[in-house]
Amino acid sequence: MSDSEPADRKIVLGKVGRVHGVSGWVRLHSYTAPAENILDYPLLRTELGGELRTLQIVASRRQPKGLLVHFGGYDSPEVSKALTGREVWVSSSELPDLESGTFYWHELIGLEVTNLQGELLGAVSGLLETGANDVLVVQPNERSCDQRERLIPFLTGLVVKQVSVSDVSLVIDWDIDY
Repeated sequence: MSDSEPADRKIVLGKVGRVHGVSGWVRLHSYTAPAENILDYPLLRTELGGELRTLQIVASRRQPKGLLVHFGGYDSPEVSKALTGREVWVSSSELPDLESGTFYWHELIGLEVTNLQGELLGAVSGLLETGANDVLVVQPNERSCDQRERLIPFLTGLVVKQVSVSDVSLVIDWDIDY
């Protein structure tokens, strides 16, 4: 995370699924990779009834269909049902520091993408996980050299030459005709 990023940025880590069983357990759909990494954050936040709530994971189980968790104080299906469909998040300041040259996906969103010829291709609007490597989704903006959406492999050194979160820029070795 960069020094210029607000410490209170909301980072969505998953979503609460349906209730499981009679003791208030719920399915937890994790957006982390691997999915179990969400369990590294025992305190998650959500909004319920217009109020910010802190959810404490007091127990968890891995099942073939994903994660099951039990949040403290949510001890019946009736109470836990209110959490169904709610996103859960942490503050960006709670994320562990990464090694130099590595980035969280949320840090790349919004970076302007320029190729080695100085042509602005647009801005990163998202990333895709393909298995082989992550892929940048680059959407054109008003200053882009054209109006094409591009899918560009996030291959550090080979395609991605420079990432500057503080300068909101990403330089790639990518021809506009690709």
